[in-house]
Amino acid sequence: MFLLTLACAAVTANAYYIHPIIALVADDFGVSASQIGMVPAFNQIALALGIFLLLPLGDRISNRRLASIFAAGQFLGLGVMAFATEFWLFLAGSTFLGFATITPYLLPAYASKRAPATRLGSVTAMLATGVVSGILVARVGGGWVGEHLGWRVVYYIAFGIMGVVAFLLPRIMDERQSSEDDTPKKSYISLVLSLFPVVRQYPEVLLSGVIQGLGFGIFLCVWLGLGLYLTSPQMGYGADTVGYLAAISLLNLITTPLLGRWADRLGPRRTRFFGALVHFSGVALLGVFGHSLYLLIIPIVLMNIIGPLVDVTGRMTFLNQPQGIRTRLMTAYIVLMFIGGGIASWAGTSVYEHWGWHGITTLCLCLSGLLVTLSFVSMRLTPDRPARM
Repeated sequence: MFLLTLACAAVTANAYYIHPIIALVADDFGVSASQIGMVPAFNQIALALGIFLLLPLGDRISNRRLASIFAAGQFLGLGVMAFATEFWLFLAGSTFLGFATITPYLLPAYASKRAPATRLGSVTAMLATGVVSGILVARVGGGWVGEHLGWRVVYYIAFGIMGVVAFLLPRIMDERQSSEDDTPKKSYISLVLSLFPVVRQYPEVLLSGVIQGLGFGIFLCVWLGLGLYLTSPQMGYGADTVGYLAAISLLNLITTPLLGRWADRLGPRRTRFFGALVHFSGVALLGVFGHSLYLLIIPIVLMNIIGPLVDVTGRMTFLNQPQGIRTRLMTAYIVLMFIGGGIASWAGTSVYEHWGWHGITTLCLCLSGLLVTLSFVSMRLTPDRPARM
């Protein structure tokens, strides 16, 4: 689990290097805020498409083989980004990188097949901690390296790290499938199409996916906005400051496992609703404290603590279903998550171009209010059962 958590961190980080250096990349290629917003937006939408087309194979082909193939795909995408001389080529490399980034979403299904039901929340939270660590390293390290050595060095380093991961990952993961996986294998087309009846049978995954799409969209919208806002003439900070601010995510290394165990006891839906209320209060403070870098730390701490909890509890609502369909349920969940992230990325940078930081905070407040509402609906529709001791 420790090695899988490290691998999860490395393969997740690649989508987040752009956050602190977005203004540097835009200046270098001579593009506007809305144009540079296409980079994270297309990356997330391509990831949703890749997950829809490729992640269902996790119920047919070994997770080890798939994870290894697409880690190599990420390696190639980063190479294109690192050496691109034109904006369209950088955008294409980022889009391909997104399409190949399914490894972090194979690993939870892989681990869930090897963990007892009583530890599902803890195991899911540990992998979520790996995701948080990857995001932290990408944003803190990317900001510092981008400011002092140039944004391209960020992608040179990421390119090298993914080369190591692509080599080591097949040696970390176990080829063997769970002994319960004895059902006849379906064709690829049948497997992809089987996603729809599986989702109809377990419709709550759609609600959890939309909730996570909102939470993830707010996260991307805020951090891309901060990358543009803090480095603007109005605030006057460098890309390294954006990275330093992202170091607040260190808290998640402690809080996410603790909150995962709390969700095991309280139930995922109730935990998610209470977390959504705290998240809303944090988003509301972004506009109030936006004039001060130091006061911004308060809402960012609240949002950073709750963000991974929304994801952990969302996954818990369906990762206790039969093993043979978990990857397909994960597919529906993650597709909705990244559609939300892609739309919010482009919407956020476009709103910033026209209305600045206050436009970002207003948009995020509306999205967070919807997140609270849907979390409440989920809790009422499917009450949590008391945890067994």
